[in-house]
Order: sequence, then C-alpha cells, then structure tokens
Amino acid sequence: MKSWLTIAEDSDFSIYNIPFGVFKTKSSTPRAASILGNQVIDLYALAQGGYLKDVLADAEVLNQKTLNAFIALGKPVTNAVRLKIQTLFSEENAAQKDSLIAYLIPVADTEMLMPIHIPNYTDFYSSREHATNVGTMFRDPNNALLPNWLHLPVGYHGRASSIVVSGTPLHRPIGQTKADDQPAPTFGPSRLLDFELEVGFVVGKETQLGDSISTANAEDYIFGLLLFNDWSARDVQKWEYVPLGPFLAKNFGSSVSPWIVTLEALEPFRVASPAQEPTPLPYLQFEGQKNYDIQLEVDITAENGATKTVSKSNFRYMYWNMCQQLAHHTVNGCNVEVGDLYASGTISGPEKDSYGSMLEISWGGKNPVIMPDGTERKFILDNDTVTIKGHCAKDNVRVGFGQVSNKILPAKL
Repeated sequence: MKSWLTIAEDSDFSIYNIPFGVFKTKSSTPRAASILGNQVIDLYALAQGGYLKDVLADAEVLNQKTLNAFIALGKPVTNAVRLKIQTLFSEENAAQKDSLIAYLIPVADTEMLMPIHIPNYTDFYSSREHATNVGTMFRDPNNALLPNWLHLPVGYHGRASSIVVSGTPLHRPIGQTKADDQPAPTFGPSRLLDFELEVGFVVGKETQLGDSISTANAEDYIFGLLLFNDWSARDVQKWEYVPLGPFLAKNFGSSVSPWIVTLEALEPFRVASPAQEPTPLPYLQFEGQKNYDIQLEVDITAENGATKTVSKSNFRYMYWNMCQQLAHHTVNGCNVEVGDLYASGTISGPEKDSYGSMLEISWGGKNPVIMPDGTERKFILDNDTVTIKGHCAKDNVRVGFGQVSNKILPAKL
C-alpha cells in the first residue's frame, strides 16, 4: 500500500498508520485530525467536503476539542473512517489528489493538543524487569518481587487533571523528603526527579457499574495506544509511599504523545507475551498474542542542546498485557468510561540499556550517565528535556507514535 503523498520511509505516519489527534492553527478552532508524513489531515474539513459521508453520519463529532465523542461512536465507525482515509490518500486514488490537498496542513503550521478528555487514569506496575530492579535496590535482591506481583497486575489510581500533552513544560515538584541520616523530613524541590518510559491505552467503550471485562473481549474496549511519561519525584515517593503508595511524587504531572495509534494499525506487530509462572487465576488467563513489538527510545537533552539516548526498550517485554490489566481492573465491577487512560507502568528490558527510568539507569545515582557535554545525569536536572519515541517496523511497514517531549522548569517556590 502506497500513498500519492510523498512520505519519508522512516516516517512514523505512513499510510498504514492513520492515527487520530486534535489540532488547531492560528485560523482554526480545535478539531479532529489524522496525519500522513509531515501533513496533518483536517478531518472536519474533509467531512464537510463530503468525503466521509458514507462512513460518518455526523461530521460535528470531528469539530470538537477532544476525540471522546468520535471514539464513543464505536470501532465500526472509527475504523471505517480510518480505512476511508487510507483509501482517499492511497496511490490508487491519485486522480483526486488535487482536490484533497486542500485538506492538508504542514505539521509546522499546527499546534497539537491533548487528544482526549481523561475521566479516569490508572497506572500499572507490569514490567517484571522494572519491578525486580526496584525490589533489588530497595528490598531484598533474593526476594525482589512482592508476594502478589506474579499473581495480579499491580496498579493504582492516578491524577487525570495533571496529564498534559507533549510540548507542555512542567515545573520541578516540591514536597516533603527525608534523608536516611536525618531524624525529620525537610520541605523543598525534589532532587531526584525521574521519567518513566510507559505506553498508555485509551478506553473507547463504556461499561456499567457492576460489569466486568474479560481478557477475551478486552480489545473491544481498547481504542488505541499512545506514549506516556509518568514523571516521578523519587525522594518524595520514598518518604510518602508507605502505607498507601504514590501521591505527590506522581500527581504533579504526566505527559502523553498527541497521536492515538489504533489497535487496528498495530495488528501486524502482535507478539507472544512472556511466559507467566505461576499460571494466573482463570479470569487473567488469555489466548493468542496480546503483546506488541513497539520499539521505544528515551533521549535527554540539556539546555545547551547536548543530547544522549539513555534507553532503548520495547513494549513486548511487559509481563502483564493490556487485556489482563483491563480484566483485573474491572473484575470487581468497576465501570470504565470513554477516554479513560491506563498506563503500562515503567517498561524495562533485561539489559541495562533497556531500563525505563533514571532510577534504574543510574542505579539509584551510583552510576551517572555522562552527557556529550561532559555533565552527569543521575536524575533529571532543571531545563532538561526528556523525549520518548516509539515505532513498530516489520516487512517494510512502519507505524509510529511520534514523540512525547517535555522540558523541566525550575520549581515554583
């Protein structure tokens, strides 16, 4: 499959992708979009031009500041729109390209916005390698995983209001911390600010209170995926997390990439999940390939522009997959809403260069990363920018997520 539009071979946004997002320009209000190469497709304008009338009854769902109403139409509609866009911009439809060009806007002339309203946000802790590394550092190397970890996808409810889109700067958080050699806590900016390399999935179909979702039908409820950075203040977290877990160490900000890549686009990149031992309880058992081969990368860029890649990992490493996460989340009757966001938890691989946080990469600060300008990074410094990228590639087909990139500003004192 090829497009009549010129698209670089290494573009995340090939015709095989067709993700969904929300954009605005200096002359337009926020509205739904897709993207091909470096050209944003104005979907509302495309619908007004009559090009989507056979797959979308009401074009106004595309003329909104979030995708929630569009997503709520269900996969039969949203996937039909995606396939129609593929058809319109395919090489076989080159005869219409002169009229379709009017609906394309260069990426440089757009501002990408938060793609969804997020009613609820849950963060999981589903990478065995990450959980083992953290347990080794802070507990017993011979008994790193807590007793429940191999039996259920551990998670906690996070703060939806402070999730921001790529490009939004975040201030260094302030809170209580306590040094091991001090009798009392102190108050001030976090000194151990960290990123967490994650992938999030967006729910596209609601349930009622009391309903549950099985691993067999979980994918019916997952609209698509995006990149996620679960920023973490490690020193604040260490002091506060017992007995109820993360709070101020996490809720100051998380960030997402602006494009939601659909499950349909990711279909060619399914892979087997890691073997699970002991065998999970029946409600967590599943059939088929439920993990995805998504290549991930994290860069740190200093204020002077010096950039270093500090992690190359993969979503395929996840011990607990998305279907298991959603099944566990709802097994007690918890209802889900359109736009709910569920983050994977830090994605770490088996090798040091595939660890998904500075906590692991620097091993708690003992092994600093040396930047190209000679400076050290144990954790993230003020005015550093952290960029997460992700893509899939197989048989000359590339489907990518773009990036989530955010700068850390000094604390607001």
